Amino acid sequence: MGDLKGEIAGNQLTDTLREKARRGAGGDEDVAKLVHEYQDLFELVPCYITVQDRNYLLIRYNREFSENFDAKLGEYCYKAYKGRDEKCPVCPVEKTFQDGRSHWSEESGFDKEGKRKYWVVRTNPIKNSKGETVAAMELCLDITHMKELEEQLKISEQKYHAIFDNIPSPVFLLDAVSLVILDCNEGVEVVYGYSTGEIIGKCFLELFRPEEKEENAISLKNFAFKDQVRHLTKDGRTIYVNIRVSPSKYLGRDALIVTTSDTTQRVEMEQQLIQASKMATLGEMATGVAHELNQPLSVIKTSSNFFMRKVNKDEPIDAKILHTMASKISSSVDRATKIISHMREFGRKSLGSREGLDVNRVLRNAQDILSRQLELRGIEVVWALQENLPMILAEPSRLEQVIINLLVNARDAIEDKVESGKGRRGEEKIYIRTFSDSKTVRIEVIDTGLGIPEAVMGKIFEPFFTTKRPGKGTGLGLSISYGIVKDFGGTIQAFSEKEGGARFVIEFPISGDEC
Repeated sequence: MGDLKGEIAGNQLTDTLREKARRGAGGDEDVAKLVHEYQDLFELVPCYITVQDRNYLLIRYNREFSENFDAKLGEYCYKAYKGRDEKCPVCPVEKTFQDGRSHWSEESGFDKEGKRKYWVVRTNPIKNSKGETVAAMELCLDITHMKELEEQLKISEQKYHAIFDNIPSPVFLLDAVSLVILDCNEGVEVVYGYSTGEIIGKCFLELFRPEEKEENAISLKNFAFKDQVRHLTKDGRTIYVNIRVSPSKYLGRDALIVTTSDTTQRVEMEQQLIQASKMATLGEMATGVAHELNQPLSVIKTSSNFFMRKVNKDEPIDAKILHTMASKISSSVDRATKIISHMREFGRKSLGSREGLDVNRVLRNAQDILSRQLELRGIEVVWALQENLPMILAEPSRLEQVIINLLVNARDAIEDKVESGKGRRGEEKIYIRTFSDSKTVRIEVIDTGLGIPEAVMGKIFEPFFTTKRPGKGTGLGLSISYGIVKDFGGTIQAFSEKEGGARFVIEFPISGDEC
């Protein structure tokens, strides 16, 4: 704005004086008035104005320039307010003298207080009556404040990038609608193997397995926290990560800041611990399983001995008896196969996949494994299952392990009560119940044991905490159960019953409603 005013003022003065001289109109008073107006405008324009000759000597400057720079008439411009001993490499004044046109540049120097100043330069030619450029007017608009703001912004951006790049966990900046990766930090390459150039521009969903993309897209846009999500690295490895999402803005559009934490090592250790717990449970149940297998084997042995006697004596076997015994052998083999298959399935290492489950079926399977043990100890299982329960999303073998852990704890608590003399034979019972409402499925396992002391109620889900006598428990069963239930989006709580015994309550979101 300042340089425009100066240019207009100079042109108006020149044109007016020329016109009056041509017409011979007006007098000295009019000319003096115009000169005075030009002088006031020149002095009051809110920018630096200098007039320089062909040798770059200052032949005039305005008040704004004088107040900010310790310069003198006849001094070289580059010395006066740029602190240089020679002409600037890029000089718009030089160009104006060369072609008689306006030019501009951006320059800096020091004011009379030694403070660095920045300005935008615009030059205009001053010509004589013959059209020859005899001087150059240089107008400078102070942009120091803008430059300082730019510098502060630059420092702020450097701090942001330093923090952003040095966060040890991978951080992604996503478009809120398309989920395309707009930026990421260096932690991404460490965890995922992708360089910044390789991954920016890709959709964040490409890090998920194909069958899990849709579910996770919804979670991301709802800013949901996701635990133990499977991601794929550049070389195709599967890793487990926790995902946190926060809404943000980026270049005027909605964005998401996504932070992932690599939990692969922890998950693998937990899976090993869970697997070890399974093996310990199988070892503990070995006696009961052997008895379960002994019954069908006895039937097969008895039947085979009968057939051998008949064959040795060359005696015919009645067709009806043959059919009956063959049927018993077949059903016994089926029973033994079912027991072995169930044990093998339970002992298999978890794959981490989830599916829609009927809780009642899992409860029945878990009780089948322990049924003989409970029967030998005189413990009755009382069922109260709601039929047609809604499905939940979980892994069968891991949920079965939770139920088995609760049944084993109930069994031990009942035995301890009887052995301590506080309970009577015939009262040993475990109640298994299921309920549902519009959002959750609820499981209750209640025993008639000693109950849980109030003083330790808050510790029972902690690793290695146990109230059992030495050698009878590791203190891992309830801790592992707590972790498994949490992984499936559920909750588990423990209560002491007024009439004695403990009650464990598990709640899961109905499949489709879990976040």
